[in-house]
Amino acid sequence: MAPLRGVRIGTATAGYKAWTRDDATLVELAPGTTVAGVLTRSRCPSPEVDWCRMALAGGTARALMVNAGNSNAFTGSAGRDASRAQVDAVAAAIGCSAGEVFVASTGVIGLPLPVDKAVGVVAAAHAALGSASFADATVAIGTTDTFAKGATAAAIVGGTRVTVHGIVKGSGMIAPDMATMLGFVFTDADVAAPFLQTLLTSATAHSFNAITVDSDTSTSDTVLAFATGAAGNAVLTSVDDAGADAFAAALSDVCTQLAQLVVRDGEGATKFVTVDVDGAEDDRAAKVIALSIANSPLVKTAIAGGDANWGRVVMAVGKAGETADRDRLEVRFGGTVVARDGVVVPGYDEAPVARHLSGQEVEIGVDLHLGPGRARVWTCDLTHGYISINGDYRS
Repeated sequence: MAPLRGVRIGTATAGYKAWTRDDATLVELAPGTTVAGVLTRSRCPSPEVDWCRMALAGGTARALMVNAGNSNAFTGSAGRDASRAQVDAVAAAIGCSAGEVFVASTGVIGLPLPVDKAVGVVAAAHAALGSASFADATVAIGTTDTFAKGATAAAIVGGTRVTVHGIVKGSGMIAPDMATMLGFVFTDADVAAPFLQTLLTSATAHSFNAITVDSDTSTSDTVLAFATGAAGNAVLTSVDDAGADAFAAALSDVCTQLAQLVVRDGEGATKFVTVDVDGAEDDRAAKVIALSIANSPLVKTAIAGGDANWGRVVMAVGKAGETADRDRLEVRFGGTVVARDGVVVPGYDEAPVARHLSGQEVEIGVDLHLGPGRARVWTCDLTHGYISINGDYRS
């Protein structure tokens, strides 16, 4: 991803964990930058989430600060005070109000953000502004990620070319409810804050909120979008504006790319799984059923083992709590229908299904034949690697 107009990045080492890598990222945003956000609905959010929720009401942003290695969640007044101290330090360094500073932290829950490190690293990151790339930032915001995750797209808005860049971190504790997931999108387009919020909420519903690794929603899930306006296009305020549809498509594309990268890097994952549900009563019911399949440990372990056990899919449909008729249900793996009208298909041959499940890209399809509802979600398989990573996560 090339540099983006109106954005400067600096990374530095705070030492939140016993590592020497950069783990603090400061992004300076041009004056007039608008902001939108989608935040976790966890009832145990971090103070950073609380701060962002409050700051979003202002609609403008001048800085983003991200800490990796410490989530600062469930840390009481000590965590809140440390986070606010860092916000104030960033505001002083950038020369803006505290309400224009957005913050996010990711890592171990229950350990207060060390205020000396959190405040001290601001000066180093500020001094480094302009020297770090988006690629550098993707590494600095990571925790258990095994590769850096970024995506980009472009659009023509009223004759002006605009760019959308995105970075994300996350591979475990992934089941966003708006993953530990932090996602940040930057564009040089000029977009009014209310419209940017509408577009981000819609894009999130079909991307970050359509993935799951382990069904666990983080205390820190945060997705923020920043529009610097440096491209010089006529400001986008509604879907009726010239180029609004193209910009919306680019934003959605970046969010979808990032969400899928999170699943591909799922802790211990060896397979990327697409779950399609059709024929539900409505889209909401389809999404519930799709997530029931995608989150089922039995389905996920069967996929890991290449076991064409379609009965586990039927189980997941049945337990979802949505309307289903066993005598209409259809299940497929890849392009092969394995069950229809409540029974295995006549002459069922498991060989093509086994071949499909042996690959790294797996498709599960369900048709309830009840209504127009449909949904797609992405997940991964469940292997012993997930247990190994999380069994000693704090050590």
